[in-house]
Amino acid sequence: MSRAAVAGAVVELRRITAETVYEVCKLSETLSADQRKMVADNGISIAEAHFSDEVWFRAVYAGDEPVGFLMLDIGMDPEEPGISLWRFMIAGPHQGKGYGRRTIDILVRHLKARGTNALYTSYRRGRGSPEGFYRSLGFQPTGDLVDDEIEAVLRW
Repeated sequence: MSRAAVAGAVVELRRITAETVYEVCKLSETLSADQRKMVADNGISIAEAHFSDEVWFRAVYAGDEPVGFLMLDIGMDPEEPGISLWRFMIAGPHQGKGYGRRTIDILVRHLKARGTNALYTSYRRGRGSPEGFYRSLGFQPTGDLVDDEIEAVLRW
């Protein structure tokens, strides 16, 4: 997958290895208490991914430092034209630096190149909600709920 420079650091998506899994799991502990209620811990997400053939996940790096995690559900309903961003987080100390936005840019470019024309996600409302972040990127609510969360889509 491609890379993007942000504030002097190259942002890229990397495979999680036996050597990096602990660091990536610990990133969840840097979120505020409210944010931790909005997204599953990275360790839980990685464990869930290992029991599905339809999940793709990566660590987000800024230079050589892990700063986040994302996980896609690539097995959406065949009638849906997109992929679902199932989990996404940027560690607390790295929020507001543009890493999240650049990560989604990298992901969208990759999906476009593969012929995908939409990226879905879902979120809860309340303190710590990522709704504002997703809306700032152009995600629009679909009017549907996914596991009691608001579904939103970014189309291109």
